[in-house]
Amino acid sequence: MQNQEEITRLETLIHDLLHEAKQQGASQAAAGLNIDQGLSVNVRLGSVETIEHHCSQGLGITVYFGQQKGSASTTDLSEKSLKETVTAACSIARYASEDPYAGLPEAKQLATEFKDLALHHPWQLSADEAISLAMRCEDSARQYHTDISNSEGAAVDSYAGISVFGNSLGFLHGYASTRHSMSCSVLGERDGAMERDYWYSVARDHHQLEKAELIGQKAAARTVQRLGARKISTRKCPVIYSAEIANSLIGAFINAISGSSLYRKSSFLLDSLETQIFPEFINIYEQPHLPGALGSALYDSEGVATRATNIISEGVLQSYLLSTYSARKLGLQTTGHAGGVHNLCITSGTQDLPQLLNTMDTGLFVTELMGQGVNPVTGDYSRGASGFWVEHGEIQFPVQEITIAGNLKDMFRKILAVGNDIDYRGNIRTGSILVEEMAIAGTD
Repeated sequence: MQNQEEITRLETLIHDLLHEAKQQGASQAAAGLNIDQGLSVNVRLGSVETIEHHCSQGLGITVYFGQQKGSASTTDLSEKSLKETVTAACSIARYASEDPYAGLPEAKQLATEFKDLALHHPWQLSADEAISLAMRCEDSARQYHTDISNSEGAAVDSYAGISVFGNSLGFLHGYASTRHSMSCSVLGERDGAMERDYWYSVARDHHQLEKAELIGQKAAARTVQRLGARKISTRKCPVIYSAEIANSLIGAFINAISGSSLYRKSSFLLDSLETQIFPEFINIYEQPHLPGALGSALYDSEGVATRATNIISEGVLQSYLLSTYSARKLGLQTTGHAGGVHNLCITSGTQDLPQLLNTMDTGLFVTELMGQGVNPVTGDYSRGASGFWVEHGEIQFPVQEITIAGNLKDMFRKILAVGNDIDYRGNIRTGSILVEEMAIAGTD
């Protein structure tokens, strides 16, 4: 009840703000408000390093005078400050150049149904309880193996917030959400060489977090596995992207079909609708209304209703990802993707990771990527990497100081399998991905 009362109060504030914009001459306006609070605890080597109780708020408003646009923001929600913020946005708009593509979405595109997505699961966590959890997490990592020599610490974070968005077309909605996480990072040493690795768990409901001890053990196990890393010679071979980094590969695809990249002509997938991008067994789709999921949302950052979308069907590109502005630039309709995707999924096969390694037989299993190294215009791809060398389906030794390279168009077409070891900790949900062949730059 208390949350609903606060949401109602903030919705009234946004309503009054939009009215003020109209009073100052704006033909259209949109405003968003976020208020959040939380607790963050960090421990290292058995001692508390930081305890933070944080509380923040911010409001942004965009106004249009015809097709002239102005925006302003503030963290001060007093009546005087809000009025000054509207005045600042209006002043900017009056001096802005006209943009024929500027403006709010069409009213018919806005969300009108607001079902409960179960995004709000508060955690009544005291600082002492958070410290205890973080200590248990780090202790389990430090005690895992004699090769664990140091720690970068463990952290527990709990967040709860309210978001409200409204515009002058009559859209006005607010909701509460939570996000909780626990992480650990440790260092290992063997024969004078050191390695580090980490693990984390994140969820809207703290009951869905992995146990503190398990997170620490996974962080330590990953660190120990990296010890004794070698370099390998330059070659071409199959590559498996582990589930936790495979989302970066799918993320490069998402960037390439996003409206801003397309209308700027800075994408290697220009004019690719109804084109085969992936093998036929690949389907990529969005599920924005999954209860409790990290990427769930009823509407995008413009208030446009989200919907389940097939982006890739049997390998063929079915839809770009467009905001209102990018859609108008391209002569198309918004797809409800202002602000990004929502629970993007890729169909997984029946193979778990060991079976995927067996399918690859001999090649590179990549568990970490470094640097950017992606040319969005050509699709050329080159990233620093580390991981494990695999022979006959079995991990042989850790590998470091290598670069993996290819072209994303070729890499997408050469995907041989997607594992069922799906990582649910982000907005892109995918299992490990096996690519038929990539260039590996190692020692000559």
